[in-house]
Amino acid sequence: MASGFDWPTFAAQMDSYVNRVTGRRRRRFDAGEMKYVILKVLEDTPRHGYDVMKEIQTRLGGWYTPSPGTVYPTLQWLDDAGLVRGREDQGRRVYEITDEGRQFLRDNKGIVEEIFERVHDTVERAAGSGMSAVHKATGRLVKEVYRASWRRDTDETCRRIGEILDRATADIQGLRATQADVGRDSPNPDETASAPR
Repeated sequence: MASGFDWPTFAAQMDSYVNRVTGRRRRRFDAGEMKYVILKVLEDTPRHGYDVMKEIQTRLGGWYTPSPGTVYPTLQWLDDAGLVRGREDQGRRVYEITDEGRQFLRDNKGIVEEIFERVHDTVERAAGSGMSAVHKATGRLVKEVYRASWRRDTDETCRRIGEILDRATADIQGLRATQADVGRDSPNPDETASAPR
């Protein structure tokens, strides 16, 4: 069980589900903005690709981590453009901003500030909402579910975890039903559009 779990597919399916349920697409950066973000992250210190991803995650309060499929091609583009310089260091490729990259950041200071302000505003709204608690609890839940099932890896443990999750799901569905009764539920627009009247 442990070796076959596909985290990228799970994350993509969860994102897709959240987008369907909320009717929103969670967009962090517009096309082409990642180059500014990465340059800003490299402004203070050279970093390897994984460290770039983790630093972006840190600067955004843990709410977003860019994928390797976004970061590494952007780093290569920045290297090709002469805005960063990549070098091998202890088996890793480390990227350092060049003088041209620093000038590019200065020339585009307004764009860079707008990107970070917009994303920080989005993160602060999310962190200040009730969804912050849900997000953190869901993260803890997923972590514990897979720790428990992988470490014990028995059919009985997995069956019991499934039962616990089914009970939690039923409790949440009951909460939604109660909220709908008092008019506080925000239904998915797709559900209300197709509901018989």
